[in-house]
Amino acid sequence: MEKVFEDHLSELQTDMVAISLEYVDDQAEEIYIYCSYEPEAYYFNVFYKIAGEFVLKHQINDRLNQKTKHVYDTSIDRQKALLKIGREDLELIHKRCKKFNRDMPTEMKLKYNVKENSLNAKYNYDLVYSNDEDLLPTDIFESWVDEISNGKAK
Repeated sequence: MEKVFEDHLSELQTDMVAISLEYVDDQAEEIYIYCSYEPEAYYFNVFYKIAGEFVLKHQINDRLNQKTKHVYDTSIDRQKALLKIGREDLELIHKRCKKFNRDMPTEMKLKYNVKENSLNAKYNYDLVYSNDEDLLPTDIFESWVDEISNGKAK
C-alpha cells in the first residue's frame, strides 16, 4: 500500500523526536521541538524537560549535573549534528508537502511526552517573523521556551 501524506509527515516528525531524545541519552520527560519555514529559510531547535526542569540543549550539564549525576555530550559538534538532522527532516517535510500538493506550515510546535509516548503538534500557516524586520526565528523559539517554562502555554 502506498504511503499517504500523513504517513510521511508522521515518519519525519518521529525522526525529529528520535534524534532529540537520542541527544539526551533517552533521559527526557518531555521534548519540545520548534520548526519554522518562511520563504526559503528553515529553522529547527529543541528544548527539554529533564528532572522537572526546562532546559535548552546547550545548558543541560550546567543546569542538571547536580540533579541527575549524568553527563551529557553537549559538544558543539553534537549540537550542530542535531540541528542539521532536524533541519533536513524539515526540508523533507516541505518536499512532501509539494509532492502531495499540501500547504507547508510556517511553524510547527511539537511536544513529545516520553512516558506516555504521545506527540502533540500545533501548526501555523501564517507568516510569523519574515514580515517583521526585528523578529528572527530564534526570537520566536525563545518566546516559546519562556511561555512553556513559565507555565503560560495555551
